[in-house]
Amino acid sequence: MHRRSLLALLGLAAMIRPATAQDKPQPRLPTEPLTIVTRDGKRHDFTVEMALTPGQQQVGLMFRPVVKPDEGMLFDWGSPRESDMWMKNTLASLDMVFISADGRIHRIAERTVPQSLATVESHGPVRATLELAAGTAERLNLRVGDQVIQRIFGNAKGG
Repeated sequence: MHRRSLLALLGLAAMIRPATAQDKPQPRLPTEPLTIVTRDGKRHDFTVEMALTPGQQQVGLMFRPVVKPDEGMLFDWGSPRESDMWMKNTLASLDMVFISADGRIHRIAERTVPQSLATVESHGPVRATLELAAGTAERLNLRVGDQVIQRIFGNAKGG
């Protein structure tokens, strides 16, 4: 290979490779309230970190050893779209709750496998994905169709 070609190739490789690899959790993101109302009228309140930017969403809950029972992370996609998540570098098992634009639960993926590269899909367009501690959906008897109240869905006070 010619020296000029080699230098061009090395330059291209440097642009493709990320400058720094993510190897620690991101700082705690701003939090907001979120409530899930089950079909029997029970209300379950959470404090969720808001993952709003692509960078925040890419890191998510990676490298966090635990998610508290009344906390989670809400990934706001901005508008309905397919949501494909994975558990790369995620140490704690999670329940992933895929939420339609109207705030209804569209799908629940329970007890996802830590560190897995398999995708966890929404199976349809959703406005947001909520990550909760594994076992939360079962413990609270959450089901498809239950209502999520949060400002991004326009159904919360002040939202």
